[in-house]
Amino acid sequence: MSTLLAFHGVTGARGGRTLFEGLSFALRAGEAALVTGPNGVGKSSLIRIAAGLLAPAAGSVETGAPRALMAEAPALDQARSLGDALAFWAALDAVPDASTRVEEALAATSLTPIADVPVRLLSTGQRRRAALARVVASRASVWLLDEPANGLDMASVIALETLMAQHRADGGAVLLATHLPVALPGAQTIVLAP
Repeated sequence: MSTLLAFHGVTGARGGRTLFEGLSFALRAGEAALVTGPNGVGKSSLIRIAAGLLAPAAGSVETGAPRALMAEAPALDQARSLGDALAFWAALDAVPDASTRVEEALAATSLTPIADVPVRLLSTGQRRRAALARVVASRASVWLLDEPANGLDMASVIALETLMAQHRADGGAVLLATHLPVALPGAQTIVLAP
């Protein structure tokens, strides 16, 4: 089974401060890693390194598959309708059958009824689900989720857990950073500490 994402002795630093060092792990099809720890220890930096948005201070990252990032900001055009904003990303991701995949992602995140609403009018929870819908629509093999449960109600957290389980069952992998309880059965745990 091929590796979808691996860290080899990675050190993460921000603003000249070392956050973690010598971190090694690998994710293959169906696997997940749960990154935990208090605020400020480098969970988001670890996700950004995995996404290729932040260079490791030491070590290397092996990426053998397409990745999709869910960060704190949804990265959706505020002026567009939710459906159009997701379609824009699906086109950039070169997703086959983009319109169908966007419709499926909207349905999976219970956002279909508000697909025509401008992104700027969405509530906090709706924005978080919209960011998740963008990841779902991408069909990337590796999901990089940074605090995906923030702002979600209990039903939406359960939907998130279901989507992650389905993604893994379909051969994908999940790297999840959170300080909130999120079920990710069988995941390896990466604990970051101050």
